[in-house]
This record gives sequence, structure tokens and C-alpha cells, in this order.
Amino acid sequence: SGAYEHWERAKERLWLVVPLTLAIILVLLYLNFRSLAEVLIIIATLPLGLVGGFFLMYILGYQLSVAAAIGFIALGGVAVEIGVVMILYLDRALAQRREARGAAGLTRADVREAVVEGALLRLRPVTMTKLAILAALLPIMFGGGAGSEAMQRIAAPLLGGVVSVAILTLAVIPAAYLLWRSRG
Repeated sequence: SGAYEHWERAKERLWLVVPLTLAIILVLLYLNFRSLAEVLIIIATLPLGLVGGFFLMYILGYQLSVAAAIGFIALGGVAVEIGVVMILYLDRALAQRREARGAAGLTRADVREAVVEGALLRLRPVTMTKLAILAALLPIMFGGGAGSEAMQRIAAPLLGGVVSVAILTLAVIPAAYLLWRSRG
């Protein structure tokens, strides 16, 4: 009953802290991009990044706990951070393409080429980030000793989410960005 009571107290705090944190993140993203569409692309695709974490937790038979919640919060931070960097690369590639075209303006093909170019520029940093996370967390998952059970529940969502965040970053965000920019 001690673990259950601890979870109940933590859950009450999380119901307050998580929405407040998301609101602060939304405001900071908007202040950075000055575009509601780019903020919505990042935030709307965030749940896709969490899918891998839930999937690995299910495979390992882990229950949602305070440690797992911390892992999911960290995974959300990684997903948003990588999404922000991807959007920045896409914006930069589009701005360079717009500058090169000058007064002629951009066609849909130009927008598509800029998005592909921006996403490809981000491929190596995303891969390196994912490999660094894997290298750091795999020993925790297979380790033993004092505290290893709690650490495994923190690491599991991050490890599972690494795969889905990579797919999200390299496929979904550029596709959503392309759809948004192609409309204009």
C-alpha cells in the first residue's frame, strides 16, 4: 500500500505540473517561432513520439509508475527538442530556397525540394542523438543492483520512444511541414 499511496500523491501533483509545463512550453515555442502553425506541428506530433515508450512498457510488462512518468516526461522533452531543431532546419532550407529564387517566388516543387534538403541535413544529428541515448540507456536496462528496478522504469519509455521519435522527426514532421507550406 505504500507504493500505491506514493503513486496517488504523485499523480495529484502530475495532474497540475504536466499541463502547466505544457502551457509554458507552448508559450516558449510560440515566442521562438512566432508561428502558431509550427508550434502546432510540434505539439500535435508529440503523442506519436510517446507511442514507442508505451509499446516497450507494454512488452516489458511494466506498469505506469512515478519512475515511468519521469521517463515519459524526459521522452516528451527529447521529442519536442528534436522537433524544434527539425523545424529550424526546414525553415532555414526554405528561406535559402526563397532567397535563391528571388522575385520569381516558390513553386510547390521548390517547397518540396527545400523540405527534403532540410530533413536530410538533420539526418546525421538525429541519428547521433538516438545512438547516444541508446548507448547511455541500454546498460541501465540490462544492469542489476540497488535501484536498478526504478532506473529501468525510467529508461524504458526513453528507449522505446527513441525509435518512434526518430520516425516522427524524419518522416512525420517534414510531411506535416510540407503540407502546411505547400498550401501557401
